[in-house]
Amino acid sequence: MWRKLISLFKIGELRNKILFILGIFVLFRLMANIPIPGIDAQKLQTFFGQNQLFGLLNLFTGGALDNLSIVMLGLGPYITAVIILQLLTMIFPALEKMYKEEGETGRQKFNQYGRILTVPFSLVQAYGFLTLLVRQGVIDSPSLTGYITALATITAGTLLLMWMGELITEKGIGNGVSLLIFAGIVAGFPLNIQQLYARISTDPRAIMDLVAFFALALAIIASVVFVTEARRNIPVSYAKRVRGNRIFGGASTYLPLNVNPAGVIPIIFALSILTFPGMIASFFQGAGGIGGAVAKFFQTFFDPTSWLYIIAYFLLVGLFTFFYTAVTFDPKAISSNLQKMGGFIPGVRPGPSTASFIAYILHRVLLIGALFLGVIAVMPFFVQKATGITAFQFLVGGTALLIMVNVILETIRQIRSQLQMREYDTF
Repeated sequence: MWRKLISLFKIGELRNKILFILGIFVLFRLMANIPIPGIDAQKLQTFFGQNQLFGLLNLFTGGALDNLSIVMLGLGPYITAVIILQLLTMIFPALEKMYKEEGETGRQKFNQYGRILTVPFSLVQAYGFLTLLVRQGVIDSPSLTGYITALATITAGTLLLMWMGELITEKGIGNGVSLLIFAGIVAGFPLNIQQLYARISTDPRAIMDLVAFFALALAIIASVVFVTEARRNIPVSYAKRVRGNRIFGGASTYLPLNVNPAGVIPIIFALSILTFPGMIASFFQGAGGIGGAVAKFFQTFFDPTSWLYIIAYFLLVGLFTFFYTAVTFDPKAISSNLQKMGGFIPGVRPGPSTASFIAYILHRVLLIGALFLGVIAVMPFFVQKATGITAFQFLVGGTALLIMVNVILETIRQIRSQLQMREYDTF
C-alpha cells in the first residue's frame, strides 16, 4: 500500500491531479466560511440543533449551511435534480430510453438536463430557507434587492461547486460530487475531536466509553465495507458466432448484482420524510386548539429519540431500498441486452424467463441489503444511548458513513486503475 502511495506521487501527471483536487478542497473550505451578513450566530446554532434534517444537510456541506455561506446549499440542488430525473424515467418512456438505452451520449444529455434543473431548484431552496430563517428571527428580513442578491449569490455558489465537481471527475481520480460531499463530512472532524476532549477533561471515566465506541465503530465500518463490496454473481455464457473466417464469442463470464445497489438514497429519502413533518409541526407548536394538539402529536411521534420514530425509520429505509432499485435497475433491459449480444444464463431460456430469473435473484439479494441499510441507519441511536457519545456519530452508521466508505473505495479503485495503466505501459 505504501509503495503504491509513493509511486502515486512519483508520477508527475498523477501528482498534479491529486494536488489539483486538494486545491479544489481548499477553495471549497474557503467558500464555506464566507457568510452572508446579518446573522445571529447563537440563534442559528439553536435552530440547527433543533432540526435534524437541516443538521444532516449541514453535515454534508461541511458547516457551510449553518454559516449561511455563499455555498450554503452545497450540491444538494444538483443531487435533487438528478434523483427527480431518475424517478421521472418511470413516467416518461423517452427519458427512460435516453437514460438506459442510448449509452454514453444519452447519459450526457441526461446529466445536462440535471445541470439545467439545478438552477430553479437552487433558487427555490435558497428562497425557502432564507424565508424560514427570517420567520424564525434568525436573520433580519432583507429588502427586495437583498433577496435578489442573496439568491443570485447562493445559486452561483451551487453552480460553481457543481462545476468544480465535474473538474475533479475529469481528472479520473474519484467522482467529483462525491468527493466534495466527503470533504464536507471530514471537515467536521476537528469539532468532534474538541467535543471528545472536553468530555474526557470533565469526566476521565468516560475514556472507557470512548474505547468501546471506537471499537464498535471499527467493527461497523468493516461490516459496511464487506456488504458494500459484496456481489451475487450470475453466470453468463456467450454463444459462438462465425463471421467469415473468424469465430467470436464462446466465452463465459458473470453478471454481478450488488447486495446494496441503492447506495445511500433510501436513507436520505426516509430521513427526509420523517423529519419534514416534525419540522413543520414545530412552527405551530404554540398554536391553540386542534392545530396545536395536532402539532404536539406530530412532534411526539417524529421525535428522533422515540421508539416509534426508530421503527418507522427502519421500515422506510427497507421500503425505499426496494423502490429505488426498481427505478434504477430493470431486469427486462438486462435480459434484452444479453440476448442482443448473444449471451444467456445456463439453464435459463433467453427473453422473459431470463428477466424473471434475474428479478428473482435480485429480490432475494436485495432483502439482505435492505435489512443491512435499515440496521446501519438506526445504529447511531443505539450507540448514543449505550455510550452517551454524540461526537463522531457518522462513524457508527447513517448516510455519512455509507458515503465515506463508498467514496473511499471508489477513489482507491480509480487510483489503482491509473497506476496499473502506467505500469502496463512501462512493462
